[in-house]
Amino acid sequence: MVDEKIYTAFTFAPVQATIEKSRKLRDLYGASQILSYLSQQVALEAKKTAYVISPANPNIDKGMPNRILIRGRFGEKQARNALTQAWKLILNECQTWIERNLREDVLSQRYCWDREWANWGNHAWEVFWGEGETIPQALQDLETRKLSRSWTAVNWIGESSSLTGTDGIAFPGIGATSRNPNTCKWGDEDDEIKAFYKSLACVLEYKSLDEEPEGTFVATNEKLSIPELVKRLVTRDNIAERLGMTPLEEGFSDIYRRPETITDSDKGRWTGWFMGDGDKVGEHLKYLSRLDNNDEAIQNFSQAMRNWGDKFSNDFFNVQKLGRVVYAGGDDFLGVIYNEKHQAPINPQAALDWLIEFPNQWAEHGQLKEDKEILGVSVGFIWAAHSVPQRDVLQHCREAEKVSKSLGRHRVTIRVLFNSGQYLEWTCPWDKLSILRQYRDRDYKTYAEWQASNFKKELQPNWSHIYTDLSQLTARHAFQLDKDTFDTEFAIQFLNIYFPGIEDELLDYDATQHLVGFSDDADGFERAKATVEWICNLINVGWHLCSNNL
Repeated sequence: MVDEKIYTAFTFAPVQATIEKSRKLRDLYGASQILSYLSQQVALEAKKTAYVISPANPNIDKGMPNRILIRGRFGEKQARNALTQAWKLILNECQTWIERNLREDVLSQRYCWDREWANWGNHAWEVFWGEGETIPQALQDLETRKLSRSWTAVNWIGESSSLTGTDGIAFPGIGATSRNPNTCKWGDEDDEIKAFYKSLACVLEYKSLDEEPEGTFVATNEKLSIPELVKRLVTRDNIAERLGMTPLEEGFSDIYRRPETITDSDKGRWTGWFMGDGDKVGEHLKYLSRLDNNDEAIQNFSQAMRNWGDKFSNDFFNVQKLGRVVYAGGDDFLGVIYNEKHQAPINPQAALDWLIEFPNQWAEHGQLKEDKEILGVSVGFIWAAHSVPQRDVLQHCREAEKVSKSLGRHRVTIRVLFNSGQYLEWTCPWDKLSILRQYRDRDYKTYAEWQASNFKKELQPNWSHIYTDLSQLTARHAFQLDKDTFDTEFAIQFLNIYFPGIEDELLDYDATQHLVGFSDDADGFERAKATVEWICNLINVGWHLCSNNL
């Protein structure tokens, strides 16, 4: 019987680290599948003795949030056991599949890795649990307990994973007692490791050892840890189906970002990556928890967000055909804008068009805050060069999203990320992002005149004009401020040449604060500096996204 006087909140970690440790798009999908599956199994176990308020539809694993709210008593030990058993089931399925499908001569030389799989079964996740007589009390108890960490690392000897470098390499001899760190020469194990990964790659791709695998699941030169290997294996349809996970669609392929050989004429492709999160969702849940029908209100919120995430993912891939949404679990999401290898590279302006339209898609979930305003969303968008490692791109996504939140929320931070690791950044509220489409060349008196030109189909806005002017003026220190005058009029008038009417907003305090995002307690110099930086960053980022120069 459900205890009506007790609420339980549950989550686990690491979540973001699990996702960000990736090299392939397949890693991201595998991590998302695993996290959703673990949440689902905990929620289904809780349903046996309690009432699961959030997430809604626990029978569907795709897009399951990792935070669970329950009405009734669901003990910490029960929650921990449910998650651990689900994770061990995944590990066992993957280990068994390898042992069943690889040739004996690859496994039998030093087949002693059971202990390593068992260690990962026991020490991969931290569980956080809270309880209270009301929903806010349960959530607060959960946050308090999260301050106490009790995670145990898995130790190893030998070389480390080639993907992250933080865990031991998974191969049949990983747990051999003869591997004495004082006497073992790790180079002597290379042949065994290479043979294992070559055999594994061939079997995963239904190829014989005489053939060269394409690296669809595992590249022959990779050396993965057990969790990294598992993320790849769960994306194989027969393994996913045996676990009850939603399998990837047939013909799934990785992102093509750069050619495999230096002789390839393709110089590499830029891709767009976005990561977003609802604004002040915790406060919104507290508001819902104060309502008379709080259980129903929170469940409806969860249902609406899950429905939105499912539609968002499907439309992005099947209708808009811009790339893939990796996950849309509740109010947070991650996706990639790209084209397949046989298609032309994605145009940065197509990515910008999608960004400008995104707030309308977000509003479709229909969730209103206490003040009846639409629930906000902060997004980090990265336009990434072809050679930036995927895990670095994801870290930039996370950082850019945090910048959006720190500058006032309900806005997007755009970063143009170069192969060197350097980047340009500009943050803008969603309702003003279309300013990038209001640029007009100085060869025309008005933007409307440029639009009405008979040559508008052939001409693109020549951002080189404003970009060159900015470079020359910056070199002459034209925008440099001092703490005595900090006059922004010159910078504003310069921008107004190319964006007629923008001066009206930038000369108004409230409008400028909304655009730029400085705080109420910022002094005059800080506001002026932020405004000039916003103008310069707009031009730099706009030139890379709007001028077809990449």
